Amino acid sequence: MSRHSHYAPQGRGTDSSHSQGEIQDSPAQRYQRFKRNQQYRKTAVARFASSLPFDLDAFQIQACEALESGDNVLVAAPTGAGKTVVADFAMYLAHEHHVKAFYTTPIKALSNQKYHDLSAIYGAEHVGLLTGDTSINSEADIVVMTTEVLRNMLYEHSNTLLALQYVILDEVHYLADRFRGPVWEEVIIHLPQSVRIVGLSATVSNVEDFSAWISSVRGSTRLIVSEHRPVPLEQHVMVQANERTEPELIDLYRRDSDGEATTRLNPQLARRIDQLEHQAVRRRPPRGSRKGRGFGRGAGRSQYEAERFTPRRAAVIDELNFLGMLPGIYFIFSRNGCDQAVEQCINAGLELTTDDEAMRIREIVDEMVEGQMSRDDLKALRFSRFRFALEEGFASHHAGMIALFRQIVERLFEEGLVKVVFATETLALGINMPARSVIVEKLEKYDGTGHVMLTPGEFTQLTGRAGRRGIDTIGHAVIVDHKGFVPATAAALSSKRVYPLHSSFKPTFNMAVNLLYSSSYETARKTLDQSFAQWEANESAWQLESEIHTLEHALEGYEQAAYCDRGDFTQFMLLRMKLSDLQKNGRRELKHRSFPSQEARSEAFHDLDRQIAEVKWEQQHHPCASCPDVQEHLRWGHRWMRERRELDRVQRRYDSRTGSVARQFDRICDILVELGYLERHQNGQEQTSLELTAGGRLLRQLYSEQDLVLAQAIRTGLLDTLTPQQLAAALSGLVYESRRGEGGEPRRYPGGSTGPVAHVCSQLRAMSMRINALREDYGLERLPDVDFGIVDAVYAWADGEPLAVILHDMDLTGGDFVRNMKRLADMLQQIASALPGVPEYEGPLSVHARAAQLMINRGVVAYSGVD
Repeated sequence: MSRHSHYAPQGRGTDSSHSQGEIQDSPAQRYQRFKRNQQYRKTAVARFASSLPFDLDAFQIQACEALESGDNVLVAAPTGAGKTVVADFAMYLAHEHHVKAFYTTPIKALSNQKYHDLSAIYGAEHVGLLTGDTSINSEADIVVMTTEVLRNMLYEHSNTLLALQYVILDEVHYLADRFRGPVWEEVIIHLPQSVRIVGLSATVSNVEDFSAWISSVRGSTRLIVSEHRPVPLEQHVMVQANERTEPELIDLYRRDSDGEATTRLNPQLARRIDQLEHQAVRRRPPRGSRKGRGFGRGAGRSQYEAERFTPRRAAVIDELNFLGMLPGIYFIFSRNGCDQAVEQCINAGLELTTDDEAMRIREIVDEMVEGQMSRDDLKALRFSRFRFALEEGFASHHAGMIALFRQIVERLFEEGLVKVVFATETLALGINMPARSVIVEKLEKYDGTGHVMLTPGEFTQLTGRAGRRGIDTIGHAVIVDHKGFVPATAAALSSKRVYPLHSSFKPTFNMAVNLLYSSSYETARKTLDQSFAQWEANESAWQLESEIHTLEHALEGYEQAAYCDRGDFTQFMLLRMKLSDLQKNGRRELKHRSFPSQEARSEAFHDLDRQIAEVKWEQQHHPCASCPDVQEHLRWGHRWMRERRELDRVQRRYDSRTGSVARQFDRICDILVELGYLERHQNGQEQTSLELTAGGRLLRQLYSEQDLVLAQAIRTGLLDTLTPQQLAAALSGLVYESRRGEGGEPRRYPGGSTGPVAHVCSQLRAMSMRINALREDYGLERLPDVDFGIVDAVYAWADGEPLAVILHDMDLTGGDFVRNMKRLADMLQQIASALPGVPEYEGPLSVHARAAQLMINRGVVAYSGVD
């Protein structure tokens, strides 16, 4: 395979723009350019470019030159634009200079894919892979890893970091992700200053801000932005009058006289939507008819609402196949919807492959499956049905599938054998699966709490897969007409190619003890002040500073206008403000406050009355109260009071932003002191130091959202008496989170409701509740509740039961089960590794954790997806 063969030839790059000018140049000018070109050929960029089967684009050259000159580089470009070439150049430099380069990705699937790509380029002996549950050639010069792995290495001061020179942060805009995004900021902040960063991002609207933050943390950083799509994208809407008619594909935007799409909404689409609306109204049964009344489920007002016909999935695929617009990725925001779509296409009799293609598909599938898992496991996962759909040209792709099945789909689609993949939005996250067409079923999705509209960024991420570089001259984005669809909404989404990137960074318990392990309390606070979250807060605080200065200036003017020669009139107005606040808000606050007894409540109200009486007396006896011009002073005083209230409000907003991340860190530390993970020492009058206890040293090595619950369970000896199977079952509650929020209790507890597993689960829940109560007391957000919904399934799996038995009568897919088991295996591995380093907690738990890890890491769970 040729180097970088996954990139198709492009245009001539930046030099092509000078071809006509060369004819007009003087001999001296041509000689000077010849000298510059000779110098260029001596650079690493030139050597790298000469090894490629295509010319570099202008933005790629700029980024590579900046990296070679020693700058950090942030590249923001659309999907498929070729920004990974810059990452390849970083690894080329590392290989040439015999230093290390790390390539980080947000998810394991991307790490696995990049590992295979780089192994093919540089040879497997020069490339490593680290994904938490997989370790291959970890000391190689080029190592692919998830961002969490790199974060953990930084906190542990791993020797693997020696000679590290370049770190590629792929999909760096992922730091906006609420759950895993903070890891990116930790990495950017904590990497040694000698390391150069290459950030690859989607085009976001505030990319200049993000680049400025990286510069503030990492030093000189070059921002390279390209809005150019290598394959132009055309937007369409598919409508259908009824089941008896064919679907119609209509352009979203009007075309000009040359047939090029403009940015104006297509009036033909608007007229067609109106026609279909009128047809739906005419088809609506009359109110009094029996047919229109509706009986049973779903009857009611909705029976009378006019609804346009929604094109069926099979009809959409059939029409796109007829128009030559396949292969396609059909985005459906539901796992069940993806699986149902495959069944619907098969039931409709659609066949998208030739006999030869079907035969080749079977060969590849059988080859990839052979030796990976047992026949029973394959049967439990309905492998035969999966393979049959592939042979017909269809597949699902979502997180509910096991990794092996997803990898099969990805390979077959990349080779052009599978023609349609029905996928959830997770497929849009960087996996190398471009298509000729991307179909979006709806412009809204369920986010776990309700249905919300897609953001411009999400829509751009989805449609970015349309158009295969070097294969397609045009990519197609097709929106399927659906209930509530308005063409203007689609136009607004697709015209906004950028979206803002905001930090989701928050200090955690584990982060706190790791910071304090290697730095002082004050240094740790300063480190957190470097986060993008604090940088954003400071940016907004500067705007508030301007408001504060304006208000202070206005207050000075009002104070001069309200001057009273009998006394301090501002002090008089402050008394009036205090009295007003006590009278208006005091009783309301007390009514909503909980008291331990009725006597305590009565005492609080009596105390309020005393305060009100005291302030009234002070106001009445203030010198300004007897001024004959008091009403004239009050006219200005009321304006002063209004501005003063606004100043107080803005000041509170300002204070909440400046140092907000460090204040969260303080609260985290206060909880850790209270629970005995940190000890506070006073060094002089001003200096405070925090030192890790044995519990703190243990917590350092526990990377989990429920890290503190797990640490508490270990410290109290709660887990010591459990067998390995029981341990795995109980700890599953710290990693499992039901998708629809209906979990919490298993179908049954191993050993019964009074057995050791049920007892430990009850204690873990109590610990979780206490920690959440502490978080609320200290002004921090609650963490998700522990969820023991799969305790029985985990126990059975650790005890050797086959997958078919585990999944029977459970609302859990094979992919979900495997993913939870891998997370549980990772937690057990952390326990087994952490305890030997903390002698205070030595005991049988480390051995049991290792045994439990081996028990669950078998069969389909043990499959890593790398080989």
